[in-house]
Amino acid sequence: MRRRDFFKMIAGSAATWPLAAQAQQPAGRTYRVGIVWANTPAISAPRFAAVRQGLRDLGYVEGENIVFEQRGPDRTLQAQELAPLIAELVNERVDVILTAGTGPTRAAKSAAGTIPVVMTFVSDPIGSGFVTSLARPGGNITGLTNFGPEMSVKWLELLKDLMPSAHRIAVLYDSSVRVLVKGMELAATTVGAQLTTFELKNDNALVEALSSFQQEHAEALIVTLPPRTADQQRSVVQFAATNRLPTVYWWREYVDAGGLAYYGPSVTDMYRRAAVYVDKILKGIKPADLPVEQPTRFSLVINLKTAR
Repeated sequence: MRRRDFFKMIAGSAATWPLAAQAQQPAGRTYRVGIVWANTPAISAPRFAAVRQGLRDLGYVEGENIVFEQRGPDRTLQAQELAPLIAELVNERVDVILTAGTGPTRAAKSAAGTIPVVMTFVSDPIGSGFVTSLARPGGNITGLTNFGPEMSVKWLELLKDLMPSAHRIAVLYDSSVRVLVKGMELAATTVGAQLTTFELKNDNALVEALSSFQQEHAEALIVTLPPRTADQQRSVVQFAATNRLPTVYWWREYVDAGGLAYYGPSVTDMYRRAAVYVDKILKGIKPADLPVEQPTRFSLVINLKTAR
């Protein structure tokens, strides 16, 4: 090729480069992710940080290709107060809704319509009616459960390790974790324990629950109750300390507030994993085809000051 013809070809091709490059670029889009919290900002903030970091690691940049629409209170909400928050996100036309816990997930099931939902920290997604099975969710809800089948036995075994003489063990829980209580009741005889259970149906019943444990002369305590407020955490932790009860909690916040021991899945890991589910759904995978993930890694945390 002659030198003159070569430069003519380059000049002609250069005019088409911007158009060709533009044609190869996918159309830009900003996704909207709705998140519903049922707890106060002190509890939800670090969990949101884990979600945001997880999506950042997957290439999302807040304000550029992803926007978060958070709905959450400065106080703990009751179940009937959650549905309006879901309705707000529906009106905002979010692409996916992330729910934190059983209450928000139940509200999303009723109010989200066809919008995909990624649940987190749901103890019994099948029993709650959110999914048909863990392997094949079957609807518009999928995500992560914080319940492992061996969890109930581990709590009892841990308490017996902490205090081998403990026989009367009290269990404080709410309706979202009945499946865990059933597991503990089945396992109690194998570890030589007698259980006293109390379902906390509202925050006002906490004093009644703790009083009943005193009357039953409980020797150890298991708390699966979510940390709804700082006052609730303090009340439970102070009760355990005053009565010198070895206590295992399912929520790390109680141990941070002075409780003795925590055993359960990593909260940070779970919310980072939730980001993976959000990413898959934004890329077009249907929730019905994404199996619900069970925890495989658990953490044991002991508050040494309380132990002493």
